[in-house]
Amino acid sequence: MAIPKIKFKSIISLFFLTLLLVGQPSCYSFKGISIDPSIGTFYVSIFDNLSNDSPPTLGQDFTEVLRDKIRNESRLNLKDTDPDIDFTGAISSFRVSAEAPEPGETTSFNRLTITVSVDYVNNRNEDNKWKRSFSYFANFDANQNLLDVQDALITTISDQIVEDIFNYAFTDW
Repeated sequence: MAIPKIKFKSIISLFFLTLLLVGQPSCYSFKGISIDPSIGTFYVSIFDNLSNDSPPTLGQDFTEVLRDKIRNESRLNLKDTDPDIDFTGAISSFRVSAEAPEPGETTSFNRLTITVSVDYVNNRNEDNKWKRSFSYFANFDANQNLLDVQDALITTISDQIVEDIFNYAFTDW
């Protein structure tokens, strides 16, 4: 069986073409993030906590999670004066509901749902702005006290909402 000969020039050409494509600066990355190259800074204002039943620090804690996500997974730098992109918002709902009723009017689990309203403004392109609510939930056993599992549930829910906000803002989601 004959092995085809590959020309040395073809290998070198292919290598440089690959290097050129990978090294080419653009607004895309391998994570699917799509940020205009002219955008370099962002700011996330502290989210107001409009829900009466939530922990008092939920807005501030959520703000930090969103800031960390953008700082760690994009090339943007946090800047509190004249940022290119600005996020503002509020925790609009923190609700516990009984789910999956069982015979005898008991429930098998409860659900914590958090809703966050977000305003996004691209200060470099005034047409690129949006206002949207993001919501997510986590279930916990009906026999558990919310206070015992609240921190873990909030972390799970906040992480997912932040992921959704990040994807909506920086990918073509």
